[in-house]
Amino acid sequence: MSPSHLLALRPPPEIEARIVAFREAHGVRDAAAVPHITVKARSGLDDDLCWLELVPAVAAATPPIPAELLAPRVFPNGSALYLPARSPGAVRLHLALLDALRPARRFGYEGPHLTPHLTLALGRRDVQLDALLAAAGQTFTPPLPFTATELVWMRKPGPGGAYRPVQSWLLGGAGEAGP
Repeated sequence: MSPSHLLALRPPPEIEARIVAFREAHGVRDAAAVPHITVKARSGLDDDLCWLELVPAVAAATPPIPAELLAPRVFPNGSALYLPARSPGAVRLHLALLDALRPARRFGYEGPHLTPHLTLALGRRDVQLDALLAAAGQTFTPPLPFTATELVWMRKPGPGGAYRPVQSWLLGGAGEAGP
């Protein structure tokens, strides 16, 4: 199976460290190993990487994005434990990326109704999301505010792998920020 790509905002190091410590303390190992808020999922992000030439202009036209991570929740379908991200700017960036990339097909959650969030744990057979939700409620006291300054390309090598940063672009700036 081929790699998967996404574009994301990352929390600052102090919030990221808390999330990583929570995941490690509870033995969570899944594709969300590097904390991030997805602003553009896989549709339109093909392995030909042609879309990469469009991303820098969108990042440069987008100012840094304020976000607040809120109290933990579990998606109704049990797919993940997450911290909702209150961030109109993240939704605007998502819509700008959809407009620039014009994917042939979209996921049902894409569009103005996108729910920005930071996944703490994916729902799997061996993961007790209710227990993790209780622990997350004690660990993460909302709001956790930050301002994202980079748009990050993340890549997962295939099934069972984790998304890792590949490249980033400064928001509202010109050029790359680094891996």
